[in-house]
Amino acid sequence: MSRQKSEGRFPDDAACARHLVARRWPDGIVCPACGGRKAWELGWVRPGWECARCRRQTSATTGTILHASYLSLKTWFLAAHICASHSKGMSALQLHAQLGIGRFKTAWLLLHQLRLAMVDPDRNPLETSVEIDETEMPFRSRQDMAVGRKGARSPVGKIFVLGAVELSAEGAPRRLCLAQIPDGCSSTLRDFIARSVAPGAHGVTDGWLGYQNLPANSHEAHVVTGRKAHEVLVWTHRVFSNLKRWAMGVFHGLRKAHILRHRDEFVFRWNRRRPTGHPCDCLPGIGVDLASATYRDFVDQRA
Repeated sequence: MSRQKSEGRFPDDAACARHLVARRWPDGIVCPACGGRKAWELGWVRPGWECARCRRQTSATTGTILHASYLSLKTWFLAAHICASHSKGMSALQLHAQLGIGRFKTAWLLLHQLRLAMVDPDRNPLETSVEIDETEMPFRSRQDMAVGRKGARSPVGKIFVLGAVELSAEGAPRRLCLAQIPDGCSSTLRDFIARSVAPGAHGVTDGWLGYQNLPANSHEAHVVTGRKAHEVLVWTHRVFSNLKRWAMGVFHGLRKAHILRHRDEFVFRWNRRRPTGHPCDCLPGIGVDLASATYRDFVDQRA
């Protein structure tokens, strides 16, 4: 959806609030405390109700990442559109300039809240045929480098990333799953596959011994001998190439502290690379039960 259509659909806070209410309670208001369906509307700036049974007061933003934010709903929806529709991603500095809000810290927190909303808690594991491989990325700065022995599979100064790409029957890529891993040992790889790949799906990997004898999946190993890795596992290596270019182009490299949220953002963009609706419709955390996090939560890695 274009920016013009988005602003036409959500011209003010009232329209944004109606969208949140429709997403959270499609069959009518439900009290989060007692489940009651009868409530009186309150004269708040943002739509609010008081339960007729337990007197619990709630609003359209209670229990979401928008809760207790002093920013207008229109600003939130505009930020969601900018972040989700920009194909190359958006840094906090860019978002700060786009929104024209007063403090960079506010834009930084807003962006991290939106990244929380990019994770779908009800996502299904990958099915049918799945390409699986691992790669490594350097940390952003020398301050992140550890002192120790370096080698081909040494974690010194590196981020290890394990990726799985779901393929259609024709071999076209569909969904993606990424994880940061401490090493490439068999237990680490199997734990990722158990969480991310459905039992019965067919796994396609290289010849690394850590992938052998998968307990719940058939396995097809391609030993890379005399060929380049991206010729054997085409789509996982294309994903890794895009990930590295994205990390360098938008953020000039990734830091340890926020690698998980950057990973979730990249997966969100890949899995919705051909969007058909408004970003606020596909951000799972907006309008559902996802608690808001504070600036300190993100800095201290509690969120």
